[in-house]
Amino acid sequence: MRLLLIKTSSMGDVIHTLPALTDALAAFPSLKVDWVVEENFADLALRHPAVNSVIPCALRRWRKHPIKTRLSGEWGAFKSALQATRYDAVIDAQGLIKSAFVTRLGNGPKFGLDQRSAREGLSARVLDHPQSVPKGQHAIARVRQLFALSLGYALPSSAPDYGLPRSHLPTPLSQPGNLVFCHGTTWATKHYPESFWHQLVGLACAEGHQVHLPWGNDEEQARAERLAADFEQASVLPRMGLDALTDKLLSWDAFVAVDTGLAHLAAAAGLPGLALYGPTDPVLTGVMGARAESRAVEFPCAPCVQEKCTYRGELGKGVTPPCFSTLKPEFVWRELKRLSP
Repeated sequence: MRLLLIKTSSMGDVIHTLPALTDALAAFPSLKVDWVVEENFADLALRHPAVNSVIPCALRRWRKHPIKTRLSGEWGAFKSALQATRYDAVIDAQGLIKSAFVTRLGNGPKFGLDQRSAREGLSARVLDHPQSVPKGQHAIARVRQLFALSLGYALPSSAPDYGLPRSHLPTPLSQPGNLVFCHGTTWATKHYPESFWHQLVGLACAEGHQVHLPWGNDEEQARAERLAADFEQASVLPRMGLDALTDKLLSWDAFVAVDTGLAHLAAAAGLPGLALYGPTDPVLTGVMGARAESRAVEFPCAPCVQEKCTYRGELGKGVTPPCFSTLKPEFVWRELKRLSP
């Protein structure tokens, strides 16, 4: 079976799609998938054994410079790659106008979320076979259901399998291990307080662990350097691409993260760990892994889904954002050790 998959971004969305590919490969052992994905995530998509090739796109960049994109030949080459193969199925696993724009170019019967199921209902207009997948479920569960309905196999009841081979078994945290603390994220309200991170690094190092601190921009690098400054066993990672970081995650032993794509990648890589959620809701997009769990704050206004904190009460005074005052470092460390094998 030849399948064209449209799921372009973000990192979390790409990772949430991997278990559905594992299900489909089990149902169709000869499955070959060509995946249309943002160029930054091409290496990650290619790691799944069902993926035959990646058709990289740059929709964000192309939308900013449409004339340049056409004149350079990038759009023409992309369109030709989409239409070069006759597929048994084309699946839009995103349900957005931008993904529908790509899906309509695919050469084969088109499947995806129906008008009520998609985030942007108009995206269903390009589909030959719209599928009903109820909202209010975790993103991984929804994509797995979409694939099962579209390709006609029974939905497995097994836990999600991301299809990322791992040769190193995580070391129990009763022994010295390699931990990664993913402290960088987008919204200010998603950030775990720096003083809490500092305490958490101290707790880990005091028990003999190595703590690795990744970063993706100057602000994150500066924070990582401050966190590592007081601890000999804490290190700031060099700048590295997603492919190199994935290799590291597959060889490390545990993680703590905020709501960020790296949290999902760590869980997909088989690491025991915790993702900490303040303003966002882990019910819909929390981490899922064999030993990875989400922890949400318990606060009157959470999940607020706001980029800027508007809470003005007395709870959590002195902590920014105040909702994270309910996820103290000592609690996070105990929970992390509980999840360790």
